[in-house]
Amino acid sequence: MRKALIVGIDHYDHIGSLSGCVNDAHSVRAALERHADGTLNFTTPQLLTGTGAGQPVIKKDLKDAVREVFADDAEIALFYFAGHGYVEDTGGFLCASDSADGDDGLALHEVMTMANTSPARNKVIILDSCHSGAAGNDAITRSMAELNDGVTILTASTENQYALEVPGGGAGVFTNLFVDALNGAAANLVGDVTPGSVYAHIDQSLGPWAQRPVFKTNVKTFVSLRKAEAPIPLASLQALTTHFPSADYDFPLDPSYEPERFTEQLKDPTIPPPDPEHTAVFKVLQAYVRVNLVRPVDAPHMWHAAMQRKSCELTVLGQHYWNLVNENLI
Repeated sequence: MRKALIVGIDHYDHIGSLSGCVNDAHSVRAALERHADGTLNFTTPQLLTGTGAGQPVIKKDLKDAVREVFADDAEIALFYFAGHGYVEDTGGFLCASDSADGDDGLALHEVMTMANTSPARNKVIILDSCHSGAAGNDAITRSMAELNDGVTILTASTENQYALEVPGGGAGVFTNLFVDALNGAAANLVGDVTPGSVYAHIDQSLGPWAQRPVFKTNVKTFVSLRKAEAPIPLASLQALTTHFPSADYDFPLDPSYEPERFTEQLKDPTIPPPDPEHTAVFKVLQAYVRVNLVRPVDAPHMWHAAMQRKSCELTVLGQHYWNLVNENLI
């Protein structure tokens, strides 16, 4: 069982309202609900949205919902929040629609208590709010995080930063990148999107001078948040050890692997015609090149490597996946 609570609050009774958090919540829910192949991922994610005075998300309802998502022994319990955040010397807070001063919101230390004591195997907290980097920090020693086994936190900004919206409004910068990551931008070669790969995607996309995302985790193995479309078929990936008997093998090429010819090459008797078996293998090798598993040796492209009777070899990433396949880990 995979549970998710997704909260987006635009409307606030006493402090300035926002414009993109509800949209963000709907985008996150749409990305998390199903895998890329249409199979169910998170079972009917619970959605709380504060859209206006007639539909607020008050603190009591927010706290009850957070307690509920972390209450069971789920495989993953995920909590996403987009809205106002607040921080002071006693810690950080998530502001509900009825917050007036900020420190009357849901305290982050209460969220962490519910996550740290949850029987769920993996607890994932994702916060797109100002000052959200305070989540998990020890109240006294602020530079230390308190995360029990299986807890992961990913936030839009540090404790002292604001979380920005996309120019023109309607969406948060962090959540835009988060959804992009879930939809495949952070997927590995088998399609898994993990919290670590999501953070790497967001961190690289924002650059050193923008808001800085924060990633804190205490896990033994990363869990997949979503299965995106793999950039290469699994059967092709598993064939690495067939085409490359060892990780340092140089695969010899010749013109029979390349299906295309120029007119003058067709007339050259020294150039053998394409071999159907070889061209089928060459197609797989070219797919490896596209995902940085293989590179031509002493040639700018695979076409040149084949026509000039050179070779190709595994990249460092290719050797990594070769080892995974060889150890039956893929």
